[in-house]
Amino acid sequence: MSLLHYTIKVALSAGVIVAVAEIAKRSSFWAAALASLPLTSLLAFVWLYLETGDIQKITALSQGIFWLVIPSLLLFVLLPVMLRAGWGFWVSLAAAACVTALGYACMVWVLTRAGIHI
Repeated sequence: MSLLHYTIKVALSAGVIVAVAEIAKRSSFWAAALASLPLTSLLAFVWLYLETGDIQKITALSQGIFWLVIPSLLLFVLLPVMLRAGWGFWVSLAAAACVTALGYACMVWVLTRAGIHI
């Protein structure tokens, strides 16, 4: 991979994050809409395809993302609940992130027991 290609990947990927943060200052709806799009996944699919051309890797990545989106929803449920309950931002973020990590571990355990390997 050339330095130019790598630089473009980093710039586009970072641009999405910066765009969400900047839009959120003006409109939480439009920032949420942009953040909820699977842009990170789409970019990952494109980069992976351009670098490997391996459809099987893209298929595996897509299926893994599907299963791991489920426990990631814990963060988006718990964070606002904790903030509304008066928890501080950093404590809420850390607690929601920890519960989400536990959710990931549980999901991987359940999938492994079900014979699904991601």
